Amino acid sequence: MNYSGNVFLVGPMGVGKTTIGRVLAELLGLEFFDSDREIETSTGADIPWIFDVEGESGFRIRESRMIDQLSGKQNIVMATGGGAVLAEENRKRLKDRGVVVYLRASINQQIERTTRDKNRPLLQTSDPEQKIRELMKIRDPLYSELADIIIDTNRRNPRALSHDIGRQLESY
Repeated sequence: MNYSGNVFLVGPMGVGKTTIGRVLAELLGLEFFDSDREIETSTGADIPWIFDVEGESGFRIRESRMIDQLSGKQNIVMATGGGAVLAEENRKRLKDRGVVVYLRASINQQIERTTRDKNRPLLQTSDPEQKIRELMKIRDPLYSELADIIIDTNRRNPRALSHDIGRQLESY
């Protein structure tokens, strides 16, 4: 595939942003970053610990700094955390600095992929399905508004999805 520039993957937890991002970066010959993993590397702490100690607001500050830093690079694919779109400054940076791809999945797919994952602090609740529904009600309009490309990930493999994204990127 022939694309040079930045590609930013947004979408809810469990849609495969990291997995698809790695495959897409390889396909395009670009460097891959996962903003959540970069936060963990830079702090030496995992995301649940940051949430416990600093709360969601402390995490979001770190997330905005990391998105600013990473989105300033050239020729990268970056997977963002599900809530990265909540901050207006993040949305502006992503929109201004690359092509934004919204990876979408049904609520059922999200539940299936995330409910047993203990590294998702927002889902450590008695009703993870309800929490996913609440998050999507707030975030889906933001993902949709921000997206240059929207891809449904339900039951599709990362390589096929990456090829689809690559083909669509050729028009940018």
